[in-house]
Amino acid sequence: MLVLLTGVLLGVLLSFGGGVLAERVPAAPPASAAAPGTVLSWEDARLLAEVMRRVSEHYVERVDEHAMLRNALRGLVGGLDEHSAFLDHDEFAELRLSTSGSYAGIGIEVAAIDDIVAVARRLPGSPAERAGIEPGDVITAIDGAAPDATDLDGAVARLRGPVGSRVRLSISPARGGADRDIVLERADVELRSVAAELLVPGYGYLRISSFTDTTAEEVERALEQLQAQRALRGLVIDLRDNPGGVLEAAVAVADEFLEDGVIVSAEGRTADARFRMEAAPGDASGGANLTVLVNGGTASAAEILAAALHDNGRAVLIGRRTYGKGSVQTILPLVDGEAVKLTTSLYRTPRGVSINGVGIEPDTLLAGKEAPPAELDADGAAPTLASRDREVGVALQALRARTAALPRTGTGS
Repeated sequence: MLVLLTGVLLGVLLSFGGGVLAERVPAAPPASAAAPGTVLSWEDARLLAEVMRRVSEHYVERVDEHAMLRNALRGLVGGLDEHSAFLDHDEFAELRLSTSGSYAGIGIEVAAIDDIVAVARRLPGSPAERAGIEPGDVITAIDGAAPDATDLDGAVARLRGPVGSRVRLSISPARGGADRDIVLERADVELRSVAAELLVPGYGYLRISSFTDTTAEEVERALEQLQAQRALRGLVIDLRDNPGGVLEAAVAVADEFLEDGVIVSAEGRTADARFRMEAAPGDASGGANLTVLVNGGTASAAEILAAALHDNGRAVLIGRRTYGKGSVQTILPLVDGEAVKLTTSLYRTPRGVSINGVGIEPDTLLAGKEAPPAELDADGAAPTLASRDREVGVALQALRARTAALPRTGTGS
């Protein structure tokens, strides 16, 4: 088995080059050392095959060759950067589900706060809500293992799983009291990426928790609901702890508020990786003034939206410096139902700035201890969101001052 696997692996590696698929790579030159970015040299391919053989023969336990190859592929792709990855069947399926607007899980969003993983939001009717999990609760263990606050994607992956499967959480309650262990059964969860609330007459609140295939439609419906009784004078857009998602969704949302201008541009090695996206006429907010809340959990597609609104003069940013993920990943399906998530572009804001590893500095920098965004009040029984969430209150105050000082813009759509 190992001999066959090694032969196949050598054949693949010798035909694999700098591109995505083998057929895009030119034929290997006769020299033993291949030119950079073309094919793997014979020496490197032989070294890899020898390492695999040594592991198979001498490792303390018998190694499954199929698993060993998968681990090699994970290392090959994952070693490129922190965002590229080899996806097996289950991981690829999970990724498609998470961007489709629904998934199987327990119905919470998590955020990294002071090196801990905390519950940022729970979805109505979800297993988490039925179990009494509250925003602000700290997750100290998932199936007995502590989650890594620097790897939220990993924590989310462990929380999700097939419908009917179970996950055991150790919870430290935000309101005090003894820690508790609970077992939840995963279920189909409708991922509502947008929530809205009227803060005061004429001023709305729009929270976008992620970008999925349905986010732009959700934003349109939310704006219609907020404007049902009277036109909006101002809108707080909350992107705190938004990890990103589908780039096209963020571009579509930006276009909802922009009459014209560049939304985002990107550079990469292939033609598909180089693009420039611009806004079309029409402002679904009717020209309402905008304030955008951001923090260290605002990343990727969320940063694209924040920069597009800011650089085009449509919004001021309030909060904390954003995460700084200025790269675009493309999902490249493989022939056997697996996939490669590969960084293919580096994007720039409308001002031509790369935020990769730097982030976006808000116009107004907030100090003090940061707390998860407050949950919206569906029945209107709780105090106003602006009084329950200090940062929303600051954003509303700034928005009202800005609205009083600036004329309304845009004609609506």
